Amino acid sequence: MGGLLGFALISGLARWRGWPAGLYLALLALWWAALVLLTTPRLGLPQAAEFLGGNVVLWLLLGPLAALVLAYHALLRRLRARALLRVPPQASATAAPPAAPAAAFSDAELTRYARHIFLREIGGPGQKRLKAAKVLVVGAGGLGSPVLLYLAASGVGTIGVIDPDRVEASNLQRQVIHAEDRIGLPKVVSAEQAMRALNPHIAVRPYFQALDETTAADLIAEYDLVLDGTDNFDTRYLVNRVCAALGTPLIAGAITQWEGQLSLWHPASGGPCYECVFPTRPAPGMVPTCAEAGVAAPLPGILGAMMAMEAVKHLTGAGETLRGRLLIQDALYAETRVIAVKRRADCPVCGGH
Repeated sequence: MGGLLGFALISGLARWRGWPAGLYLALLALWWAALVLLTTPRLGLPQAAEFLGGNVVLWLLLGPLAALVLAYHALLRRLRARALLRVPPQASATAAPPAAPAAAFSDAELTRYARHIFLREIGGPGQKRLKAAKVLVVGAGGLGSPVLLYLAASGVGTIGVIDPDRVEASNLQRQVIHAEDRIGLPKVVSAEQAMRALNPHIAVRPYFQALDETTAADLIAEYDLVLDGTDNFDTRYLVNRVCAALGTPLIAGAITQWEGQLSLWHPASGGPCYECVFPTRPAPGMVPTCAEAGVAAPLPGILGAMMAMEAVKHLTGAGETLRGRLLIQDALYAETRVIAVKRRADCPVCGGH
């Protein structure tokens, strides 16, 4: 039946091209209206009517029925989204978190982490350290997306994620932890869903709030390691200052357009802090954000995966980390450089360590 083929074609194109729901529904409505018109006997097009279905009454009945089904589906999605949004808008950073998983592995976890356990540099002891670790990720955006997914997949036992923003359509070009049907949700809620779907054996602590002077120290003190993927310098310098004061290792990454950089900042173990290398923050407007200058979609994935790799190495003791070294990635020309960085004795943040 030609009419049904038309609906199938529109649905297939919408799924393939990723059309927004409004456009998809509008095209379905236009095609239904065309079917009603072309199968009306008064129009005098018997061949077209026979090809499309032949009976205008059929399409007049199916149209409202299909509209009811679509409306019911949309209502279910809205109710589901409202249920997921039952998260306090400013959840306390010091609220009692879920208990960390036990050290022993279940059979399902042994199967899941077998490729890690086979690695000589990680093995069973390293995987236990991952499971016992508590890692805080600041930002659930471009860098935070791959960081969170790979930390969850790696079996990090407790993962905190703090971000004050909600998922927007423009995020989906690069923030791969989020999805179309979670637009409007807090990013931390969207990220938690994706992480739990990937690995149900971990604990996730979502904080739907900004990290500021009043919450940073108490929150960071609960974690063994911090990964910062934010795109504003106020938060970046705040996280570095608090981590240095607490002796907490910090893996920080930054990206813009085609380039990115990352390092492990850990003055408590002899390395520099972020402010040792970048003592003066740029003047407002000198370093544009991704929203202002753009960013290549895979770049956050490249840098974020590297950040997660550094976290796994640091937590398990495998290999050589980027402590005392700064990695610079130029994706446009496929060049990666690693340069040595040193502490400054006069650093106002860590010079006294």
